Amino acid sequence: MNNKKVACVGSGVIGASWAICFALKDLDVVVYDINDEVLSKAKTIIHDNLNILKENNVLDETRLQEVENHIKLTTSMEEAVRGACFIQESAPEHYDVKHQVVKEIEKYCLDDAIIASSTSGLLISEIAKNAKHPERFVGGHPYNPPHLIPLVEITKGEKTEEKYVQQAKDFYTFVNKEPVVLQKEALGFICNRLQMALYREVCHLVESGVCSVEDADKAVTFGPGIRWGIMGPSLIFHLGGGAAGVDGLMNHLHDSINLWLDDMADFKELPEDWPQRARSGVEEAMKNRSEEIGNNEESLKQYRDHMLIEFLKLHHKL
Repeated sequence: MNNKKVACVGSGVIGASWAICFALKDLDVVVYDINDEVLSKAKTIIHDNLNILKENNVLDETRLQEVENHIKLTTSMEEAVRGACFIQESAPEHYDVKHQVVKEIEKYCLDDAIIASSTSGLLISEIAKNAKHPERFVGGHPYNPPHLIPLVEITKGEKTEEKYVQQAKDFYTFVNKEPVVLQKEALGFICNRLQMALYREVCHLVESGVCSVEDADKAVTFGPGIRWGIMGPSLIFHLGGGAAGVDGLMNHLHDSINLWLDDMADFKELPEDWPQRARSGVEEAMKNRSEEIGNNEESLKQYRDHMLIEFLKLHHKL
């Protein structure tokens, strides 16, 4: 890349993590937020996450300092976006907030800069509806934490031009992400819809008395979840079909699959008591976990990040 300046607008958990992702590729990152107090929290998040990488032998102290030196924090939108070739917006998930942020970004950014929103479900057409250059807007939805999880879902608005979609895809590939492109707008994108389809069935199984929250989690973690971390469900089924492939497996299990589908959850709204029931189930599961595999929020996060790092090393992503 000739222009190595990128901007992160919004310095929360997602924005700070994006900054690490970009700085790890030796890009010069300027992180913007509204005040010094918020930026101070971002600085702590960045430092703590880099230390986790050091503890897991991804970085040494010298490299950690190099990465940190690539990240600058500012309360000036002009300083953040002026001259940046790529701008990752991670403002709060409200259209009115996004509209104001977009207006401020376009005051100072390059005419050909790509503006990517980290939105987890809002439509790019709506976010960019008042933009001077809506053709340069894309969605760049990461999975948390962005500096570790490779996936980025690229979404397009009605006026987004394909050349900017390709440029965004190339940029994310450069920073070691695995971009997927939605061919049309869909609420929740790809992964949130897949997640919620599975989680709806978790809710149904628990509410129906089939299993506990803990056992539903175990079933995913030590069953399909392990395989899904290697390849997706269609490839898994293709292998399962042997010489007959995925179509052979689907044909062979056709009647059974239809029976399962007929008996599965199809509700459109979560039961009102589910949030508290899920919380109770998680708290009960925590009692059965050791600190080594996480039995409170902090140790669980550390265990998650350690396992992600080891897994990503196998994928040659770290």
